[in-house]
Amino acid sequence: MHAGVFKAHETRLHCTKCKNKTVYTSEALARVVPDHGNFGYDVLVFTGKAMFLRHRNSREICDEFAARNIQISPREIDCLGKKFIIYLAIAHRQSAPRIRRSMQSKGGYVLHLDGTCEGGGPHLMSGLDSISSIVLGNIKLPSENAAEIIPFLRHIQSLFGNPLALVHDMGSGILKAVAEIFPGKPDFICHFHFLRDLGKDLLEPDYAVIRKRLKKHKIVAKLRHRARAMKKIIDNHPELMDALNEGFQHNRWPDSLRAQAPVVCAYTLIHWALDGKNQGQGYGFPFDRPYVEFAKRLYALRENLEQFKNISLQGQWLDNRPFWKMLGDLRDVVSDSGLRKAVADIQPKIQVFEKLRHAMRIAPKDGKQGLNANGMDMNMKTIEKRVTDFHHWLSTDRIFAQNKEYKKMIAQIDKYWVKLFADPITVQTCTGTGTIQPQRTNNILEHFFRDHKRAHRRRTGNGSMAKTFQTMLADTPLVKNLENPQYMETLLAGNPALEELFASIDSKLVRFELHKAQETPDKLPTKIRKIIANPMLPELVKNLFYNTTKCASES
Repeated sequence: MHAGVFKAHETRLHCTKCKNKTVYTSEALARVVPDHGNFGYDVLVFTGKAMFLRHRNSREICDEFAARNIQISPREIDCLGKKFIIYLAIAHRQSAPRIRRSMQSKGGYVLHLDGTCEGGGPHLMSGLDSISSIVLGNIKLPSENAAEIIPFLRHIQSLFGNPLALVHDMGSGILKAVAEIFPGKPDFICHFHFLRDLGKDLLEPDYAVIRKRLKKHKIVAKLRHRARAMKKIIDNHPELMDALNEGFQHNRWPDSLRAQAPVVCAYTLIHWALDGKNQGQGYGFPFDRPYVEFAKRLYALRENLEQFKNISLQGQWLDNRPFWKMLGDLRDVVSDSGLRKAVADIQPKIQVFEKLRHAMRIAPKDGKQGLNANGMDMNMKTIEKRVTDFHHWLSTDRIFAQNKEYKKMIAQIDKYWVKLFADPITVQTCTGTGTIQPQRTNNILEHFFRDHKRAHRRRTGNGSMAKTFQTMLADTPLVKNLENPQYMETLLAGNPALEELFASIDSKLVRFELHKAQETPDKLPTKIRKIIANPMLPELVKNLFYNTTKCASES
């Protein structure tokens, strides 16, 4: 990057006396550009950091290079991005002994396992040490079954040894794989995943009905259409919103603007109802239940409109036409008996779920961090005592105890009880004996996956990652480690920067790894893709069999 484009003339020497005829290349050139490469290591590292740490897309990176008088195409940027991940993955594996010693000096590591997928794409699974916050390994899997996960766990074990403990979700594949590779190791269920799965099982049937009935009536589209028409009037009278605030302060609408009062009030009420869909702390369902809140606001809106729809500020019933129109929009949805029953049925289930949520101190309702929260700090014994009390209450209550849905909830708590409450682990560190309390959530990895998806949307403008998971390199999550100063110190091992570290890696190994990473077992051969592109393929196959049979019979 400091020189721009240049041509290098290299003199290569070979020893005539050596049996292998060893070729000696320029060490100075090899520190700048990889063998058979056209771009320097500094260009490679700049591209990788721009793409994965600053979340720039290929066109934006091209523009940044152009400002430095370097011409490079978006296609070449994409290629350099993949090479960056390959170099980083090789450097990570080569530094595994140093990473292992670093973790052992702190007493060991706690392995958190989690995966993500989208659509019909592959599962991306990552393993992370929660003590040092280092991503240890990654793999793309066709599905989360034990046979696929076991080799991945063996690979982590071979590089970093056995963990002090493991934390993961309730997936049967992970449970079986962990039991086989790390028998006897403390194995815990992430409290957030546990509570989320229990909540989904309990609330989803009624919540699905509420969601379906609201969409059937298209009430959101109706209210937004009504609000857009009202906004045109309000835009022509900007003083109306000030008048509304003043009216709330003095509990009286200004006399000079009485004619517009129904419009601005109706417009505000519509947006109050629609805002019900935005309620929650960012935890997702079942912690946040926006459709329930939206339905309750629609009922409240209808009830209040009925009470003041006939109160005309100017003495004419036509003055309140905005309210009458809103009532017309609401008529079908609030009279839907299926919706009303589902809203009523879900209320006691929400109360039970919230009671367990409070007992486990996960995803607090007053929390501001959303899914970034790792669980409220509390002694594990205290949490166990609170969940014990909840279990006793739910299993002895004469109403709840006989309900099959609550029985299933109790059975799930009993099934995973021993995997929910971790005692502190005594370890030997470089400073002496200490204790480590395994984190009770997997939100470190959840946070990373959300960041990765947000970065994807930032770079591509596309909300879906199904195709991206198909093409991305499995070790892409390793870029998260670049933000960890301790990891970088261990990785670089005395090298001043990534450029020098990458220059020490054999470029032949990089080309091999890149080729291997781009091979996918389910990728269709080019010849097959050309054949299936023919819309008349069934007819061709039929003729193929018919003519073959005919020729055989004739012979």
